[in-house]
Amino acid sequence: MNFAVLQFPGSNCDQDVVHVLRNVLGRSARLVWHKDSSLGGADAVVIPGGFSYGDYLRTGAIARFSAVMGAVQTFASHGGLVLGICNGFQILCEAGLLPGTLIRNRSIQFRCENVFLKAVTADSPFVNRIPSEKLVRLPIAHNEGCYFTDEKTLANLKAKKQILLRYVDAAGEATEAANPNGSLENIAGVCNEMRNVAGLMPHPERASELLLGGVDGRLVFESMIHALQTKQAASVSQVTN
Repeated sequence: MNFAVLQFPGSNCDQDVVHVLRNVLGRSARLVWHKDSSLGGADAVVIPGGFSYGDYLRTGAIARFSAVMGAVQTFASHGGLVLGICNGFQILCEAGLLPGTLIRNRSIQFRCENVFLKAVTADSPFVNRIPSEKLVRLPIAHNEGCYFTDEKTLANLKAKKQILLRYVDAAGEATEAANPNGSLENIAGVCNEMRNVAGLMPHPERASELLLGGVDGRLVFESMIHALQTKQAASVSQVTN
């Protein structure tokens, strides 16, 4: 099981993701430079947080044109798992791999804090290990984290259960006070219609070790691993039968 972690000029969470996948979860993970045109046989791709290309023009706008994103587009079109975290979420939206966009926080402030989240659907390779009743605590660090889209797209997201995570308070309620950036419907993460591409603003890699204050972030990566294992087992079963 091999994870490709993309690396752009300005990425600053790439090494963190590799560390968690390799040293915490015991999986193979390697960095893939933005100029590369191949993902090197990856089973899953993670686009990490940071400030790709210095956030010039707008977040993710330049990264979407990198050579590696062509490989990601092809990989995703064939059902490959792709997760974008923070800036990675922004890049996926700019690339058209996810609906909607991320705009400036409504507070016009950079928000760096821990937030509570709830999984909205279990039918996803990215949150299937998160119990529906569990409050997940993850850190955020962003200036453009306000998820926005038109009414038709929002209705479609809800109808097709593409909203993965919502910001909630300590009681599990999706209140306005619990929303750190003004996102529509308290949205913290979404997936595409095929359910194999997802983006989330919180940072699971920063909450995957007790040394850092919590391990809830592991659930996101463990969900991906579970989905990959299930897919691989199904493929083996088809071959043997």
